Amino acid sequence: MIRFLLNDDALELDNFDPDLTILEFLRTNKGLTGTKEGCASGDCGACTAVIATEENGALAYRSINTCITFLGGLHGKQLITVEYLNRRGSLHPVQQAMVDQHGSQCGFCTPGFVMSLYALYQHKQQQADTRACSRQEGEAYLAGNLCRCTGYRPILDAARQATSPEQLTQIREDEAAICAKLAAIKAQGPGSVTREEQGVAKHFHLPESLDQLAQFYDAAPHARLLAGGTDLALEVTQQLKQLDHVIYVGAVAEMNALTVTEDSLEIGAAVTYERAMSALTQEYPDMEPFLERLGSMQVRNQGTLGGNIGNASPIGDMPPVLLALNAELTLRKGDQSRRLPIDQFFLDYKKTALQPGEFIASISIPRAQANAKLHLYKVSKRLEDDISAVCLACYVQIENEKVANIRLGVGGMAAIPKRAALTEQAMLGQPWTPDTISAAQAAITQEFSPLSDVRASADYRSKVAANLLQRLYIESADGAVATRVFHYA
Repeated sequence: MIRFLLNDDALELDNFDPDLTILEFLRTNKGLTGTKEGCASGDCGACTAVIATEENGALAYRSINTCITFLGGLHGKQLITVEYLNRRGSLHPVQQAMVDQHGSQCGFCTPGFVMSLYALYQHKQQQADTRACSRQEGEAYLAGNLCRCTGYRPILDAARQATSPEQLTQIREDEAAICAKLAAIKAQGPGSVTREEQGVAKHFHLPESLDQLAQFYDAAPHARLLAGGTDLALEVTQQLKQLDHVIYVGAVAEMNALTVTEDSLEIGAAVTYERAMSALTQEYPDMEPFLERLGSMQVRNQGTLGGNIGNASPIGDMPPVLLALNAELTLRKGDQSRRLPIDQFFLDYKKTALQPGEFIASISIPRAQANAKLHLYKVSKRLEDDISAVCLACYVQIENEKVANIRLGVGGMAAIPKRAALTEQAMLGQPWTPDTISAAQAAITQEFSPLSDVRASADYRSKVAANLLQRLYIESADGAVATRVFHYA
């Protein structure tokens, strides 16, 4: 059974399919049709709702795409839909701002925009930030919402009005009461659902500890592990697959830990991009604009580092970065753990070093070294919220005008995310000069034989990878600070 709050109502559910999405549940089971289906792939934001979780006695509010979020992951949380906002009989400040600023035309996308604004409204309240949001802040919260009608300026104006000091003081949720309800749910222990359908048992497990997870997965290695679900859910919504056995790792305490030690960042595999962003950016400044391009706020609130590694996509954004940073993975199977350098994890297309019943528990990222910089380049057809054609991560250390250390992680150029080992050899120990870059450009075009597909041709990918090495030199020659401008095709 799973237990959660749907707006003000406490729900207990024990008979649903493991792959039932929140969007389908809201519209079909509960008749809450304010949440819309647009793309069913987490791109348009029409289905946006807000999740509230209890953290250190307060509520944390995060926008999510309900179309790619499975219902079972709601255990112990509050789900807030657009119907909740005007329960007092009047419009919420974010709704009133949309009216005042003419932020809605056809109206189909409007509930999703309202809920993203609601998440921003709650964030400003929690931070005690009485300044109206900047354009940059408004765009960050609304980047995952698409509209064909308004041109966005009225919606950004609504974001600014809704977060003005006089508006932020109008409505405050009774967080103490919600926290008490969520604490009572947690006190009843982890949820688990088994459904019988035509003689077939379907399972959704929610382990709370690493030991519980290892036990579940060792007993059922065929089960699908679910973290954020931003990739896994597409198998259901786009490919119409059925998932009969799901193990949700988002409630595992150890896998949600993030620790900064003297030598490394230790990040649990279930830590989301949004939670990890601050620590990663503080260590490696180029991470911030890179992660903002990786996905919208809704995606970053759900997607995890562990999931991006585990799905082993050759065009995933984080694996090239982790290859360049020489990250290590902690893998767990049963009661045994092992450490594995990430450059030994990817074996072939969608094939990894994981054994049956083994999973990624955490990621260890070395801290930045003196005279070293991380440069990140992503080339895609859209600037934001798009999949890479080519991704190049460069960790370079220059000492005495020579390349003392160089690691290049490449995505989109092979069947797996891969270190550019031959290109690194062409640069290591060489003077940091245009001649060295020319040799590296020749090496990278020989080292990889990319495919042509809908995103880019093989020839384009090879030329882009070589040109990005030239940009690396321009940005880092003579100790210049990287411009952190990212390319798009």
